[in-house]
Amino acid sequence: MTDWHAAGIGFLTIVVLSVFGVVAPGLGQLTAGLIGGFVAGYLAGGGLGSGFWHGLLAGSLGGIIAGVILGLFVAVAGVALGPAGAAISSVAGAGIFLAAVVLALVMALESAVAGALGAAINN
Repeated sequence: MTDWHAAGIGFLTIVVLSVFGVVAPGLGQLTAGLIGGFVAGYLAGGGLGSGFWHGLLAGSLGGIIAGVILGLFVAVAGVALGPAGAAISSVAGAGIFLAAVVLALVMALESAVAGALGAAINN
């Protein structure tokens, strides 16, 4: 059974550390994903499978939200540049979708592994 509280806390950890990762050298988004997945797995407990699942949820939520924010940023920039910008942003939309999918997969997989480790430590 999914412990949404654990996945949510892991996701919030990823968001907070990602914000600091932008301004603090050495602490990047991958570190944020690892720590957030670990937190989600640790809080959920229940063994490797449960930790993997909860870390995967926390990381994929982070990746999806990052992709949506990136897409909104490009859409606003396209509207601000007028008709030519709208055409450019619509073409860039396919690339942004692909980048968001890749980002979500990377964040989800690394968080899942860290979540399994967190759950193993909790037991």
